[in-house]
Amino acid sequence: MDRAASNLEIRIERTIHASPERAYDAWLDPRVPGTPWNAAAKLVLDCKVDGLFFSRMKDTPHYGMFTVLERGKEIRHTWMSPYTEGRETHVTVTFSRDGSDTLMVLVHTGLPDNDNGLAHRKGWTFFMDSFPQHFAAGA
Repeated sequence: MDRAASNLEIRIERTIHASPERAYDAWLDPRVPGTPWNAAAKLVLDCKVDGLFFSRMKDTPHYGMFTVLERGKEIRHTWMSPYTEGRETHVTVTFSRDGSDTLMVLVHTGLPDNDNGLAHRKGWTFFMDSFPQHFAAGA
């Protein structure tokens, strides 16, 4: 089987010390450190269904379209960059109550199963490790 032709899925979970609605709102806010939007040197962000985004992080363009936005529950969008090798991949972020906290789960599907696809794990892990710190600081 050709690894480059098969699909890679990345899944990362983190506990957020906030309500699902607060975590959802913060994830879409480019002013909040730890989000991919905050890390962009150049950003166009239209947070609505069928709204487009473009971000340039470390000289790498990323772009896509929001397909689902359910406040406090789920964000879905497409994702393309040179590392997706022309593929329109899909990112789903869910927020579910876990006691007084929120379980945040990010799943990125449709990636090429090679070094370019695997590079997304490092990027998403960085954001998913950084984002909860916004709430730990009492923001």
